[in-house]
Amino acid sequence: MMQQYLRIKAQHAEHLLLYRMGDFYELFYADAEKAARLLDLTLTRRGQSAGAPIVMAGVPAQALDNYLAKLVRLGESVAICEQIGDPATSKGPVERRVERVVTPGTRLHDGVLDERSDCVLLAVAPMRRELGLAWLVLSSGSLRLAQCRIEELPAWLARVQPAEVLWPADQPVPELLQNLPTTQRPPWQFDASAGAAQLQRALGVLDLGAFGAVGMTRAHAAAAALLDYAQHTQGREIPQLAELQVERWDDCVQLDANARRNLELFSTLRGEPAPTLLSVLDGCVTAAGSRLLKSWLGAPPRDREVARARQRAIDCLLRQGPDELQSSLRGLADLERIAARVALLQVRPRELAALRDSLQRLPQVAASVPEGDSLLAQLREDLGPAQAGLQILLPALHATPALNLRDGGVFADGHDAELDELRAIGRDCGSFLVAMEERERERTGIANLRVLYNKVHGFAIEVTRGQADKVPADYRRRQTLKGAERYITPELKAFEDKALSAQERALARERVLWEELLQQLQPAVASWQRAARALARLDVLVALAACARTWDWICPELSTLPGLEIRAGRHPVVQTQVERFVPNDCVLLPASRTQIITGPNMGGKSTFMRQTALIALLACMGSFVPAASARIGPLDAIHTRIGASDDVAGGRSTFMVEMSEAAQILRSAGPDSLVLMDEIGRGTSTFDGLALALAIAEHLHQRCRSHTLFATHYFEITDFPRHHPQSLNLHVGAVEHEAGIVFLHEVQPGPASRSYGVQVAQLAGMPAAVLREARQRLQALQQAQAESLAQLDLFGGAQSAAEGAQAPPGAAEQLLDRLATLDCDQLSPRQALEQLYELSAQARAAREDA
Repeated sequence: MMQQYLRIKAQHAEHLLLYRMGDFYELFYADAEKAARLLDLTLTRRGQSAGAPIVMAGVPAQALDNYLAKLVRLGESVAICEQIGDPATSKGPVERRVERVVTPGTRLHDGVLDERSDCVLLAVAPMRRELGLAWLVLSSGSLRLAQCRIEELPAWLARVQPAEVLWPADQPVPELLQNLPTTQRPPWQFDASAGAAQLQRALGVLDLGAFGAVGMTRAHAAAAALLDYAQHTQGREIPQLAELQVERWDDCVQLDANARRNLELFSTLRGEPAPTLLSVLDGCVTAAGSRLLKSWLGAPPRDREVARARQRAIDCLLRQGPDELQSSLRGLADLERIAARVALLQVRPRELAALRDSLQRLPQVAASVPEGDSLLAQLREDLGPAQAGLQILLPALHATPALNLRDGGVFADGHDAELDELRAIGRDCGSFLVAMEERERERTGIANLRVLYNKVHGFAIEVTRGQADKVPADYRRRQTLKGAERYITPELKAFEDKALSAQERALARERVLWEELLQQLQPAVASWQRAARALARLDVLVALAACARTWDWICPELSTLPGLEIRAGRHPVVQTQVERFVPNDCVLLPASRTQIITGPNMGGKSTFMRQTALIALLACMGSFVPAASARIGPLDAIHTRIGASDDVAGGRSTFMVEMSEAAQILRSAGPDSLVLMDEIGRGTSTFDGLALALAIAEHLHQRCRSHTLFATHYFEITDFPRHHPQSLNLHVGAVEHEAGIVFLHEVQPGPASRSYGVQVAQLAGMPAAVLREARQRLQALQQAQAESLAQLDLFGGAQSAAEGAQAPPGAAEQLLDRLATLDCDQLSPRQALEQLYELSAQARAAREDA
C-alpha cells in the first residue's frame, strides 16, 4: 500500500495528498506534519517503511469539505485520491487514483465555495511589455480574455479579483503577485496556437471571430495554460464553456484597488462586510444574483445603452411592482453552479433534486416578469428552453434522494426494473422467508420445518433429525447440529446470492444509472446556464428596484455632455445608518471642474466627496441614485486618494503610500475622470506638504483636466481659484458656541474661515489642560502670521515677488543674478527650499533698507 501511495504522491508532489482508506482520508510523512499544523490534527506513527515509522494524520471522509475549505483558505492545493476498486475482490491494495485537485482557484462545491462570490482562476502570459490575460470561473463555466500593458495589470487584478494566478515558471513572479496564491506552470503550456485550438474545441466552433477573439495571441497563450490547469485539477477535459467574452480596457469605468477600498464598495475600511455599498444594494434572494450584482458594481459599463436598458427595466418593475417577481425567485437553487457541476460530472444527488424542483418553478417565474420592457422580455424568453432536461429528471430521481451517491436511494422506484428487484429483495427478505417456509412445509409434510438465516452460514432450511427421512432430493446438507440438520435448495441459494449482495449490487446499479443520467443531461446544460444567467439578472434588477423604492432614489440622466450635476445628493450607505441625512448639491461642470473644499474635520468633506463618486458609479451601473436629480456625463475612471495608511511589510511610510497613490492618479487621470483628493500632503512638513498639494492640484487642473474634488486644511490653497479659471471654493459649514461646535454638514460656496481643529480635539475627549495650551499656542501663531511683513506669493513667479519687495535697483540685480545662476534641475527639494528662504530673507532686508 505504501508503494502505491508513494507512486501517486510522486505524481502530485506539489499538492497535499488526501489518500482514501475506508472511512478516512489519510496523509503521510511531510503532508501529515503540515496538515496537522494547519488543521490541528493529531499525528500518529504506525508500522515502518524503509526502516522508519510512518507518520500519518487523517480526517473523516464525512467531514472532508470542512477541512478542504480551511486548507484552501490558507492557500493550499489538495489532491483527492479515491478508492475506485472493490476491497472484497482486490488481491493487493485497493485500486486508487486522484479524482480531482482542489486549489484556491478551482473550487467547485459549496462546502469550499463562498456562495455569493465567484472563485476566479487567472492565467497571465507575459510577452515583452504586454500581457495576455485569461480567467475562468469554473463553477459557472464562464471564461474571459483580455490583453493589456504591463502597467495596467494592477487595475486588471482589482477588476478580476483572482483567487489564484497562473504564471510561467521560467520568469520571476512580479512583486505585484506576491500576496496572491500564485502557481507557476511550465512555459510550454503558454502556447498561443494551442490555446486558440482549445478555445475552439471548448466552444464547439471552428473560428473565434464571432467572439471577437481573433488575433489575440497573448490572451490565447494565457488561455492554453488556464485550460490545461483546469483539466489537470478536474481529472478530465473541460466540457463546452458556458460563455466566452473579450474584455477591453475601455469597456468599463476603471476602479483601481484604492478606489474600491476608499469608497467601501465591498468591505469597510476595517475589512468588515457591512455597511458597504454592496450590503445596501444586495437584496438579492438568490446566490447567483448576489454574485452578478458584485460584478456589475465592480465593472460599471461605459456603454450607456447597457445602463439605460437596466434603468428602463428597473422603472418598469417599480411601476408594476417587483414583489411578485421577487417572491417567485425566492428559494430557487443555484442553477448556474449546479449546471456547471453537471457538465463536469461532479454534481451530487441533492443538487440534481434542487435543480429539478427549481426547473418546475420556472414557468411561475416567467409569468411574474412584468410586460412592457424589452430587457425583461428577453430575460423571460431565456427561461423557456430550460425545461428540456426536466422530463429526464422527473421520473428518474427520488423525491428526496440521499445526500451522496454512495448512500444509495437516489433513484425513484419504477425507474429501473433491476434496481427495483434488488431493493425489493432487501425490503421483502422476511416475507420471502415466511412464504417459502409455508410452501416447504406443505411440500414436504414436515410441520416443524424452519427457514432461517445465520450470519456465519447464511440462509438454511432446518429439519429435526426425526424428520430427516422426509427431506426431498433437491435438499443439500449445509450444516449438521446435535438435534437437527440444515439444508440449502437451489431456490434458496439463488435467493441468498441476491439477498446477501443486494445492497452492494443496488449501489453498483445506481452508480451505473447515475453515469447514464449525467450523460443524458449534457445536452440540456447550455439551456440551464442561459436560464441561470437570466434568473440572476432578474434578481439584481428586482433588488435595485426594491432599493430605489425603499430609499426614494431617482433615475439619473446619462448625458453626453461633460461633467456631473447632482442636486440634493445623499450618501447611499450613510443615509441608511442615520436618522436624518443632510443632502448636498455637487455641480462639477467644465466651468467648475476643480473644487477646493475646506472645513473642519468631522464636518462631512469626505462623505460629500464619496457620495458624489458613488452616485456617479451607481448611474453608470444602470441603477437609480440617491438624489433629487442627477445628470452624469461621460466617465472613464474614478480615482481616490483618501485616508492615511502605511505599508510596514513593504517598507513604505504613510507619506510614501500617499505619494505613490497620488502619482498613479496623476499618470492615469484624464478629462473624463472623477478624482477625489482628500488632505494630500499632510504626512510631511507644512511647507513640503503645501507645495506638493498645490503642485498636484495644478497638474490635475491644467494637465489632466479632470473633474476634481480637492479637500484640504491648507487655507493657502483657497487662493487657487483666483489664479486658475474653471475652479472654485467650497466649504462645509460649522457653528461654534460656548458648549463647543455644531457641524451643519452643509456644503456652502466659498472657503472656510477656520479649521476648528481644537474644537474637534475637545469632542474627541482631549484633556482640558492640553486644550488650554493648544488655544494659547494657536493664538500666538495666528498673531505672528498677522504681524508678518512679507507673504510668500504661492501662485506668482520670482519676478513678481521681487517687484513686491520694492527693492532698489542694486538689490534687484543681486536677486536676479542669484536666480540666474541657480540650476534648479540639480537641487534637491530641501536645497530648493533653503534657497527660497535665503532669497526671501534677502528681499525683506532690501525692503527694510529702502
